[in-house]
Formats: sequence, C-alpha cells, structure tokens
Amino acid sequence: MIDFLKSVLGKEKTGSKNLAKERLRLVLVHDRASVSPHLLESLKVDLIQVISNYMEIDEKALDVQLSSDNDSVALVANIPVIKMKRTYQDARAN
Repeated sequence: MIDFLKSVLGKEKTGSKNLAKERLRLVLVHDRASVSPHLLESLKVDLIQVISNYMEIDEKALDVQLSSDNDSVALVANIPVIKMKRTYQDARAN
C-alpha cells in the first residue's frame, strides 16, 4: 500500500539518484553545521535505537537533518511512527 502511494505521489524507491541526493545533502550539512556525515549517521542510528524502545517506527522513511540558520543549528527529525509499544523494552538489559 505504501509503495502504491509513493508511486502515485511521484516518490521513487531508493535508487542511485536518491542515494546521490542523500550524500550531497550530508556534505552540505557538514559544510553548514561543521558536523561530519559520519557523526550525523551515528546520531541517526542512536535515535532509532532509543525510540524503538518505546514505539515501532518506519526506519526506512526516517529522516534526520541538521538545519542551520545564521548562528543556530537545529536537529530536525521526521520519524514515522507505526505503533506505540505497550511495554518499555530496555535494550541495556540484554
């Protein structure tokens, strides 16, 4: 169903074009915010891990960006929630 909506709305599946756009975006973030693409990716992985303890999320559609405006930098995260978990799952307990 989601693939159908993406095709109707004109969103492409992940391909070389989208991968190149993502890499370019990471380079621009690095230049604007002085944050390495590796650090941003590590932050994204950590966010997924923590949020997954509380809710089921669509990791493929997750989008994390740093937005800069003059002297400030903001972390902007679009995290599609599939459903809330009934119980907290402490990843550290394993």
